[in-house]
Amino acid sequence: MAEERQINPWLKNGLELGPPILFFIAYLRLQETSVSIGGTEYEGFIIATAVFVPILLTTTAILWKLTGVISRIQVFTAILVVFFGALTVWFNDPRFFKMKTTIVYAFFALMLGIGLAQGKSYLKFLMGDRLPMADEGWMIMTKRLALAFVAMAVANEIVWRTQSEQFWVTFETFGLPIFLFALIMTQAPLIERFSLAEDEGEDDAA
Repeated sequence: MAEERQINPWLKNGLELGPPILFFIAYLRLQETSVSIGGTEYEGFIIATAVFVPILLTTTAILWKLTGVISRIQVFTAILVVFFGALTVWFNDPRFFKMKTTIVYAFFALMLGIGLAQGKSYLKFLMGDRLPMADEGWMIMTKRLALAFVAMAVANEIVWRTQSEQFWVTFETFGLPIFLFALIMTQAPLIERFSLAEDEGEDDAA
């Protein structure tokens, strides 16, 4: 596996968080707009989606070029965004793009759950080289995140099916990421409890 090159953290965060924020801004500006193409009327949500897809692919490619690596999660997310974004535009139906968020979180929960059923932490497989921690700690954190992803998938389904489109866009852009960030921050005591010295982590990985 290629070693990741370090880049300015502000640049990295901008490349990772920029696309959804730009989608949010584009939607707010275009939500009352409609464009006729080939006799078909496309509303603001569809237009914002069509703009979001190439922006995400471009920022992902730039991040890959700068760091030299791209995570499996980024690849999977990009594939789903392209697939469901294309369906959204092709069928002129925003439901496809809204369901994409549910599928992403449900997939993460499923993968972590499969690992747990095998007595493994796939989270450690993804992050173990950056966060040396005892296996017990990884298993606990994996269980918590798996449950969180289930809750986020369910919440997304409830919100997009019962609330306004603008509420869902705000919820998907800010609500779900803030919840996940807050959950990860609350894992600090667990990480500290099961943390390994760097040399121990390397020995364990070996």
